[in-house]
Amino acid sequence: MSTITVAQAAEFLRGHDSYLILTHKRPDGDTIGCAAGLCRGLRALGKTAHICPGTGATPVFAPYLEGLLAPEGYEPSAVVSVDIAAAGLFTDAGQPWLARGVDLAIDHHPSQEFFARQTCLDAGRAACGELVFDILRELGPVTADMAAPLYVAIATDTGCFQYSSTTAHTHRAAAALMDTGLDVFPLNKRHFRTKTWARLQVERLIVERMHRYDGGKLAVAPVSLSLMDEAGAVEGDMEDIAAFLGQIEGVETSVTIRELEEGGCKLSLRTGAGLNASAVCALLGGGGHAAAAGCTVSGTLEEAEAAILAAIRTVQAGA
Repeated sequence: MSTITVAQAAEFLRGHDSYLILTHKRPDGDTIGCAAGLCRGLRALGKTAHICPGTGATPVFAPYLEGLLAPEGYEPSAVVSVDIAAAGLFTDAGQPWLARGVDLAIDHHPSQEFFARQTCLDAGRAACGELVFDILRELGPVTADMAAPLYVAIATDTGCFQYSSTTAHTHRAAAALMDTGLDVFPLNKRHFRTKTWARLQVERLIVERMHRYDGGKLAVAPVSLSLMDEAGAVEGDMEDIAAFLGQIEGVETSVTIRELEEGGCKLSLRTGAGLNASAVCALLGGGGHAAAAGCTVSGTLEEAEAAILAAIRTVQAGA
């Protein structure tokens, strides 16, 4: 499947109007930041642009969407998705627009399914926010109000520039965003240096109940709904919980398994060199990046753990 370039994506955005921007379910900072930054950038061009409601954004990310959500009954002429690799990741509110047809997908996942009419894909970007930033630069000056959500997109998807996906381009993009006059200190404080008491209790319980394999190189954390209740945690307390196990010395591969209210489990896999996380999750119907991927499976926490361990062993055996 062919893709279009940054310049071609910018030309598409310049040539159309009345946009609806779609984010993925269980949203992270990248999809929310990309949507907000792109929406503000399009409005700066005099375009009509809104973000599809029903994002499911937690309180830490919801402020970036203020004033940007589409009003009831809004009928777009062009639909754009950001940071969505697969049809299964569309929100309930976004599903009708997927059925109608997505005009442009902007993404950085190598597992992209090419559901849109046109796709601007660069799997070498650490965050989709990098790609949206480059597109907006083609359209005109990037201002501080656009820069804030784009910085959040890039910083959160790279673990504040700590993950192996971070490149020199990532740092240059962040520096250019700071050059708009953006004050990044409050953003970094909010997203990387502040934890609720409930979040600390979740981390405590994970350490007590995690499972270690391969001499501690592989760590698995089952996070049940009852654990959440015990910690007094809500979804907003769980941002980037998948990165927690990787902070433990000696852990090279980590799996966080979240029990879902609707049944089944969401798995997040983080790996080091030598194990392709996307290849592992693809065996269970998911995907992502070489070092970070995920999937959703049916069954109990125990069944999900057995399934991901089997998938890991399968990929290790074929390496």
